[in-house]
Amino acid sequence: MRIRADRDDLADIFSRANRAIGTRSALPVLQGVLCEVIGGTLRATATDLEVTVRVEVPVEVMEQGQVVIPGKLLEQVVRKMPNGPVTIGVTENEIEILGKGPRFGLRPLSVDDFPVVEGGPDSGSEVDGEILASAINQVTTAASSDSARPILTGVLFESDSNGLRLVATDSYRLAIRDLPAIGIEGTGLIPARGLKELPRTVGASKVKVALLDREAVFFSDRGVLRLRLIEGSFPKYRSLLLDSYPNQIVVEKEPLLEALGRVALVAEDHIPVRLRIGSGGMDITVTRQDVGGENEHLQGEFSGTHDEVNVAFNPRFLADGVAAVESEQVRIQVVDGQKQSVVDAPDSPGFSYVLMPVKV
Repeated sequence: MRIRADRDDLADIFSRANRAIGTRSALPVLQGVLCEVIGGTLRATATDLEVTVRVEVPVEVMEQGQVVIPGKLLEQVVRKMPNGPVTIGVTENEIEILGKGPRFGLRPLSVDDFPVVEGGPDSGSEVDGEILASAINQVTTAASSDSARPILTGVLFESDSNGLRLVATDSYRLAIRDLPAIGIEGTGLIPARGLKELPRTVGASKVKVALLDREAVFFSDRGVLRLRLIEGSFPKYRSLLLDSYPNQIVVEKEPLLEALGRVALVAEDHIPVRLRIGSGGMDITVTRQDVGGENEHLQGEFSGTHDEVNVAFNPRFLADGVAAVESEQVRIQVVDGQKQSVVDAPDSPGFSYVLMPVKV
């Protein structure tokens, strides 16, 4: 194999392929990128067996072939080359990477040991890629990162006649995004870690999605992203959705985020932030015995059955929910200090962030 292409084009596809390479693997070959010359195209594939990325770029082909190259090192080498064309070729014992002056010789990994990766399916549901990426960004904030609880590390794609619903929870908070304009056949639990890579790998204005028996496939003119589905039953989240919330306050999003950022200086994760919500707005207070405290007041529009409501939350969880709201204003709906509350936008339905209060 021997090809030549612009440095920036090669750096781009290797960077996107590398998003599938895990930090650790028992198989050394999974730290590599499979480079294949197909006609006048260089195809780069990387996988950790759960997340697979395949991307392509047109190149000048001098010799057909394939090789597995250490992925992270390959990207770094290409990026350090002088601006202009870069040549990648395979000799008997090494991979030769040439720029305008520099020459690198890298040791290849075994092509025979690289997993067999299928291409994209023949068909899929075409969706708005930007809307899907935005929805994924909103719900993945509530997914768990605890590998000991794999069910909670996924995002449920739930399809019905009303459209597509995305759901994620770590058992402390629950994020739901409804997409009535998007229709995808099937239902599946997709790893949140892999979904986060969609915009960075094959994200485009139009993306096709196929939910298969064991994997979800996202493909566009930028490449293919394959994610192995998580096996198991997602929690019955609908029982957490209350019929009504008698008290609510609407505040400006950015001032609230700034206030929660100041609270975090004292609170950290284990100290709750207390909210006193009433007709005068919202008082935000945090107290830490060994450090001190912080309090401030935010203006807001309150309505409810109580004169005021007191509730406490994990400050990071609350800030995550506020940040996920795509609106200039945020609404916090509360029953009392014991039952779950909801953070959403007052003027744009579709996203709900359910948050359990902290008992104080």
